[in-house]
Amino acid sequence: MTAEGGSHNFSSGVTETRPTGPLFIDDGGCRCALQEELGTEAWRCIANTTTNIYSGQTGKWFFAVNRANSASLQELPNSDSNPPDLSTPYFIEGEGQNEKFVEITSENENTDLGDVTCSGKNDTEASSDLYKELSVSTTESLSPCWQPGTTPLILQDASEWNATGCNLGFLCQNNTASNPPTYCPPSPPAQIARLEGVTTPPMGPYEPVVCQKGNYCPPGGTQQIICPSGHFCSIGAYEPTKCSFGALCPPASYRDRSLLPLILLIALDLLIISAILVSKIQWNGRRESPRRRSRRAKHLRKVLPFSRLGAQNEQYLPIYDGNFPLESRISGVRRANTSSLAAMDNDFAFHESNAVDDERSDSNIQQLVQSLSRCTTAASIGLSFEFANLSYQPKGSNQPILSQVTGGITNGSFWGIMGASGAGKSTFVNVLMGKHSHTGGVTKINGGTGISSKYKKVIGYVPQDDIVLPELTVRENILHSARIRLPSDWSDKDAQRHVELVLKCLQLPHVQNSRVGSSAAPVISGGERKRVSIGMELAAAPMALFLDEPTSGLDATSASSIMLILKAVSRLGITVVTIIHQPRHEIFEALDNVLLLGAGRVIYSGKEAKAQAYFEDCGFNFPEGHNPADTIMDIIAGQGHLYKKLGDTDVSHLIEQWTYRQDAMKAATGFPCPSPSDVEIVALDRTVQMRGASWYRQTYFCLSRAFLQQYRLRSSFYAEIGVATLTGLLLGLAETSEDGINFRGIFHHPYELLSSSADYSSVPEMSLLIGLASGIIASPPGVRVFGEEKLMYAREASSGHNRFAYYIGKVLSTLPRMILSSLHFTMPFMYLSTPRMSWGAAFIANLLYFYCIYGLSSCVSMVTRREDGPLIATMTSLVVAIISGVRPSLHTVGGWHMTWLWRASPGTWLSEAYFTENVTPYRYLYQIDPAAAGTGFNLGHYSLDLAMLFMLGTLYRVIAFGALRVFNRRSHR
Repeated sequence: MTAEGGSHNFSSGVTETRPTGPLFIDDGGCRCALQEELGTEAWRCIANTTTNIYSGQTGKWFFAVNRANSASLQELPNSDSNPPDLSTPYFIEGEGQNEKFVEITSENENTDLGDVTCSGKNDTEASSDLYKELSVSTTESLSPCWQPGTTPLILQDASEWNATGCNLGFLCQNNTASNPPTYCPPSPPAQIARLEGVTTPPMGPYEPVVCQKGNYCPPGGTQQIICPSGHFCSIGAYEPTKCSFGALCPPASYRDRSLLPLILLIALDLLIISAILVSKIQWNGRRESPRRRSRRAKHLRKVLPFSRLGAQNEQYLPIYDGNFPLESRISGVRRANTSSLAAMDNDFAFHESNAVDDERSDSNIQQLVQSLSRCTTAASIGLSFEFANLSYQPKGSNQPILSQVTGGITNGSFWGIMGASGAGKSTFVNVLMGKHSHTGGVTKINGGTGISSKYKKVIGYVPQDDIVLPELTVRENILHSARIRLPSDWSDKDAQRHVELVLKCLQLPHVQNSRVGSSAAPVISGGERKRVSIGMELAAAPMALFLDEPTSGLDATSASSIMLILKAVSRLGITVVTIIHQPRHEIFEALDNVLLLGAGRVIYSGKEAKAQAYFEDCGFNFPEGHNPADTIMDIIAGQGHLYKKLGDTDVSHLIEQWTYRQDAMKAATGFPCPSPSDVEIVALDRTVQMRGASWYRQTYFCLSRAFLQQYRLRSSFYAEIGVATLTGLLLGLAETSEDGINFRGIFHHPYELLSSSADYSSVPEMSLLIGLASGIIASPPGVRVFGEEKLMYAREASSGHNRFAYYIGKVLSTLPRMILSSLHFTMPFMYLSTPRMSWGAAFIANLLYFYCIYGLSSCVSMVTRREDGPLIATMTSLVVAIISGVRPSLHTVGGWHMTWLWRASPGTWLSEAYFTENVTPYRYLYQIDPAAAGTGFNLGHYSLDLAMLFMLGTLYRVIAFGALRVFNRRSHR
């Protein structure tokens, strides 16, 4: 990428000489001409006939004897009426308004090789030969070349000159109809310079020269004028271009370097930093001090009525680590009445005191029941389930996972599903919830036959892993679930009140403003984290709650606390079904009923209190002092021979025994459930229909939550901004040497021969670097938009969350981030590189390319593991940037019939947009159509290029949304 101009000391002094007026050859072989400079008539050494080197501002000047005789400038070439004063030579120092004559001394001698020999003393014999040449009538003799042995080539004859004159952007100061423009073969140094892309001085007095940067040559090409203040003049300018607002453009400026965008960006950064600092100060002011927390803990110990729970075992006080509570108060578990009327019983209440007043636990429970009742038009809060001969066999499998499972679950009851690994526990729950479609049998909900997935809005599911957003607080996680899933006619105040009750009943108010934290960096304890996961479902007022091993990974006291909470939830009237693996004695006794599975069949279904008696009737002996739950697990896992010396103990035999005795057990287990009336069925359907906020409110809530997440994870945002700024600075520094001139073409006819080597690749190469840098900046954060939350999406979608609202909310939340990242990249890059493209046009193009990379990274995140996503997305974005029509060019690709593939890449449209905006301004000077044909880009389609970038970015998001639904279909059904 070679710029116009360079380090070669070719000057433009000759372009300011006059073709008429006095001139002579001095005894040093220099051609001297009388000119007016800085308001003074002076003789200037304009060329050396031996070395063919033009003198520039460092050339020698001799004042005329009469320095105020302007009339002498119009005299004939051989006039000697105003000869030079040879006593003192001068050179011109400074630029623009600071130019002045300086006397040449031995200390400041800096003239070039040709000027050193110039004496200013007229060689009359050589001058006579010059005058004879000028008197010859032929054009060739009137326009000689200064390269010895060369003949000029006429570029325009007299008629063509009269018709078109000098091309725009050129200086044709010496040309007339009688002295038309010519081309002279360049000297070897000039030829090398032109091949390197450097614009050289003319090789003859009548050779036109392109107007130099920092100057403009008005139409006609008769003069070259310094660019005025407040304007800039690029190479070949025929009029000054006004600088943008806020730019510093002194006289002779050749590029528009605006400070305003940079100042606005700095001001925006300061505003954001100030807002964050204010928010941080306010947050710290709201946080409780350790001393205040200690006083609060003492107060809780005084007022919490754990004695009313009737628990005889030890009570544990809250444990704190600094400001963060690691575990709340936990009490023992006690068996109690399983009637749904026990919802008002204090035996299952959790009391919490706040700074305002003490609310009694029975009041909290009663208010929560009333709140739950508002969410349904059915006769009862809970759902009942019936299933007969239920079976499930996956596609492509010869063995069913479930077979002939029959039974029922009454509303308001607390069920535990138990069995050995592979017994079908999770599959049974998924079928019952509607996540899997059963392949045989019948399921009924509240006595009505239907598809369970139809009721997913009123069925809560707590997965084994605590899928919560670690950046949000306990309250924020639960409140979002409530706002999304509560009835659409509820106000936000109602939802807030409902969440308050849930927090109190789950004993979470003391940590409600603490972030949940991740499993790697927890903030709250594991038991509290599990309660948050339960609270997210309870806040949605479910009519049935399913849990997958809620006690796994918890210590004994935390597990007991969770089971006590679930017991209390079932007393509210909600049907609770949980998968339990190897429960403690206290946990097992907390259950109302158990369903024992083995090999996908029912081994026992009924009251927990009668389970031991049932197996004892089957001949099994339960050891004294052992946990009966452990014994039952051993029996149904095929280890029954440890507890039964004689008889068959195989799982298949246990299944057969239960099948034979099932009819006799129906009365004891409460099966079948009573059939509902038509009114109840309609009421249940109406309850389902009224659940959930409208999609636009869900979009708003998801957008607000996503913004809050980004604020809490602002360190990653700072890193992205820092990388964008650093990358913009480095690329800008790399382009600074171009002086804002990144395109050079072939001059328009008839000045093609005057062209330096063409440069069609600098602009595409610049856009390639921008594409590569954008991929590095935007790919990692683009992956994290969805890559970190696929499990959360699956959980929320399975509970009836509007998938489109969730996705749109996340997409919209990334727009401010993309805008700021693109700004921080574009501003320093444009300030340093100053291409002809305006900063506004560059920013829009870069922003839309960021939009594409974010969308492409979202696609990658859908099909890769979270830990692999950033690397794969970055590599993908680099490939997309390389397929941009630079190397190989679109012209070359067209020969392969692969243009469609390159056009499918956003990098190609970015390169074409940059090519149009940086090349089109030179249309008056260069032949740009051959440049477009050589590269394969289309000119003048900037708006189309932007539209295609937007369409590709949107298409990537549509694909990502489709992939999100397809790859998580089983999870979110």
